[in-house]
Amino acid sequence: MLDPQTLDEIDVLTRTVYGEARGETIDGQAAVAWVIQNRAAKGRTYMGKTIKDVCLKPNQFSCWNSNNVNRKLLLDLNTKSEIYENIRRVVEQVLNGTRADNTNGSTHYHTSHVQPNWTKGKSPTVTIGNHLFYNNID
Repeated sequence: MLDPQTLDEIDVLTRTVYGEARGETIDGQAAVAWVIQNRAAKGRTYMGKTIKDVCLKPNQFSCWNSNNVNRKLLLDLNTKSEIYENIRRVVEQVLNGTRADNTNGSTHYHTSHVQPNWTKGKSPTVTIGNHLFYNNID
């Protein structure tokens, strides 16, 4: 089985966005990529200091959890497929700054059908598709 630690940063980010937001619009996919970029930019050890570290940090992005059905999809994802190439383009635009941060600096998000404990007393900065984004979580 493919070891995600052997993948380059853009590939890991593309797979993470696929796992977390493949059913979202391009704006929704970009928003997830921006959350990861924003976490890496903060450089906090507990969040991860690189994009790859942020993506693969245990229990941060559920698609990488060992018990999540998405993990196998991520590891088996064909890098020549149309969906992979489309998401990779979005990821590259986020990383090179040609796509603006539509999350207003958010470092956290969740789907609309859950209410995590860390959101108590916080209001989302923006809602994009099925995700609520927060830039006020420490």
